[in-house]
Amino acid sequence: MATRASQVIIECLLENGIDTVFGFPGGAILPVYDALYGSPLRHILVRHEQAAAHAADAYARATGRIGVCFATSGPGATNLVTGLATAYMDSVPVLAITGQVPTDALGRDAFQEADITGITLPITKHNYLVKDPLELPKIISEAIYIATTGRPGPVLIDIPKDIMNVSASFEKCPVKPRIPGYRPFRKFDPEAVQDVARALNRARKPLIFIGGGVITADASPEVLELAKITNAPVISTMMGLGGFPGTSGQFLGMVGMHGTFPANRATSHADFIIALGVRFDDRVTGALHKFAPKAQVAHVDIDPAEIGKNIMPHLSVVGDVKQVLKALIPHVKNKHCSEWWGEIYNWSRKHPVPYPCHDLNQATDGTCHPASVNLLAGAGAGLQGGPVHQSASGPLQPHHLLWEVHRITEGEAIIVTDVGQHQMWTALFYPFSRPRQFLTSGGLGTMGFGLPAALGAKVGCPDEEVWLISGDGSFLMNCQERATAVSHNIPVRVVIFNNRYLGMVRQWQQLFYQKRYSQVDLGETPDFVKLAAAFGAKGLRATNPAELADALAEARKHPGPVVLDAVVEREANVFPMIPSGMSVDEMIVSRTEASPPEKKQFAVGQG
Repeated sequence: MATRASQVIIECLLENGIDTVFGFPGGAILPVYDALYGSPLRHILVRHEQAAAHAADAYARATGRIGVCFATSGPGATNLVTGLATAYMDSVPVLAITGQVPTDALGRDAFQEADITGITLPITKHNYLVKDPLELPKIISEAIYIATTGRPGPVLIDIPKDIMNVSASFEKCPVKPRIPGYRPFRKFDPEAVQDVARALNRARKPLIFIGGGVITADASPEVLELAKITNAPVISTMMGLGGFPGTSGQFLGMVGMHGTFPANRATSHADFIIALGVRFDDRVTGALHKFAPKAQVAHVDIDPAEIGKNIMPHLSVVGDVKQVLKALIPHVKNKHCSEWWGEIYNWSRKHPVPYPCHDLNQATDGTCHPASVNLLAGAGAGLQGGPVHQSASGPLQPHHLLWEVHRITEGEAIIVTDVGQHQMWTALFYPFSRPRQFLTSGGLGTMGFGLPAALGAKVGCPDEEVWLISGDGSFLMNCQERATAVSHNIPVRVVIFNNRYLGMVRQWQQLFYQKRYSQVDLGETPDFVKLAAAFGAKGLRATNPAELADALAEARKHPGPVVLDAVVEREANVFPMIPSGMSVDEMIVSRTEASPPEKKQFAVGQG
């Protein structure tokens, strides 16, 4: 019996376990939207195609399943590009299906034609331009398989409109597609694993370094076991946060440009680093030739292209992190590491990072010690709480705002961020306890990611509480998605760090451009409370701690979407900080030490 190709697309998605799609219709993809009518496939109508890609991305990050988005040809497809690049940089499985002009119009500059397969070639794991409708079932199954296996990533299928309208007898979608030349599951070398075990057993100052690959591989239990056996400190990239409990005494925090002092210093003094699912990104390493100068480095990653790309390891294992750790752990000996922890404890006392005190060991200064210190027993010192002041009437301090979110949610919510200072403060001050709890754009650093990502996370995890921590600059980039939240009643709670600046760019201009604040002042508009109301959401504002506590409580009680405008200190800065291209030894740890060399210019990313 003949079936229309557009109907086959919907059926293949359902057969592959897809239950939700984020999208925006247009002429070239109308046959698919017609087939969607009355289908059990849930469709979330976003207000901009970029938001569809970000929502699908975060749906995948939060659930561990593939996210799917639809867009039409031309500008609809090109509006997906930033979202696909975001997913590609962070290794997130996303399937994008785009409509295309009819095959006889390809290459003729037809209305709303764009070579989206050519455009996305560098930012997708694979892409397809469908020219034979009978190939659709195979292509859809292949695309999902490629996106979700090995090192995950986005895959795009571009389908001309006339192909969608073909009626034919289609085969069923293959359950396990056969793709010649694609071998995502590599058998790792057991001798290489033994070499890593021997090196780790010899180490006096071992360091476990985790990245987003640990979360993707569901390897957090194995990392926890390895840390328990070795008593080694653990550091994380931003993408790895949540891969090891942030409240553990063995966790030193995030490493890199805005990493904690103990985490950064540990990389310079460790004699052995086992790097698990990391890319050795420039924001982590700083000056490559100065990174980990005393350490023997072992790199474990599923992607052989990452081995030696930035840091040349002494030892390496290409394979799934979870399976490699399962093979490694039986050969690892118990360690004590008392002297090593003594060094770390001294660093964390001199340069503490404050953490909130809820359910942790109370400190006399109002912050906390994530773990009790027992160096003689070899226990980890962790990050020691330091004195931080928040006046009752002064402007809100970023750390206090994050502590209050942590307190009111009991640390259990999924936290999504945009990109900028608020992102770094969240990574520093919010202790994530589990994988897939922290969703952020790491590799690409995409402002505007947050709101659609929070919606995608909530759609994927409806029983979880989802909070977006955003900045006023980032929030405005996709604020139209408040309409999506309201129309679909997606109860995401948004907290805007409102300093009326493009904060991270302003910080760089303050530190490295002699306070020449060029085009970073956002002024007094808009009124975020009124903007929320205009979309039909609840708007709240807080300017001091008393107002904040009440506003957060009210936001949590409200059953629908909420925006909380939190007015924070305008020129608060993120510290510690390693200037771009410099090393751990050139770290700025506080405002009073922020006096970098004159006449030097440093690269600044979007902030």
